[in-house]
Amino acid sequence: MPTAWSRLPKPRSGVTGLCSTESTAGAEHVKLSYLWRGLPGHPLHPPLTDATIGAYTVATVLAFLCQIGISEGNCTKGWWLALIVGLIVTGPTALTGFLDWLTISWGTPLWRTATLHLASMLTATTFFLIAALAGHDDYVAGSVSGGSFTLTLIGFAFLTLGGWLGGAVVFVHGMRVLSLVDEPTARAVSPAPSPEKEEAEGG
Repeated sequence: MPTAWSRLPKPRSGVTGLCSTESTAGAEHVKLSYLWRGLPGHPLHPPLTDATIGAYTVATVLAFLCQIGISEGNCTKGWWLALIVGLIVTGPTALTGFLDWLTISWGTPLWRTATLHLASMLTATTFFLIAALAGHDDYVAGSVSGGSFTLTLIGFAFLTLGGWLGGAVVFVHGMRVLSLVDEPTARAVSPAPSPEKEEAEGG
């Protein structure tokens, strides 16, 4: 099945670089890809999602506390700053996720689930961004408005849906799960990519 990468124009024979078809350049490409995809068995995207979801969850909880009148001024500042942190971390999180998405065969069940995950997370980010922009005046005034709270809640709802779909991508479809159950502990935890790990990931 074709992937998004496979649809990109291929270099002419003899052209060197990241996309070269020569075996040596291919090895360099695999190694360089670790910079944006992570190591076999230790992809970059999942831990970044933890940071992003954590920041937005904190923002949502603080917005709720503001609405019920608990330390409203401090909670408002914390809510807005947590949104900003979440939006900043969303950058590398979305980039690494998108690069993983490009490697999936188009039209497969995994691709459909991952695409729904991508769409849900983009929708969540949009609502959080609007909440941060519209809520800056709330940050200055020290009180989260009903509109900003609603935007945050909608963003969190899509974030929860996206997290659920992301869990299906990993724990149901098994994307980037090596399943090396009998791998010795020393090799399993080693940052050095072993041939067994590369083969299990399809590299």
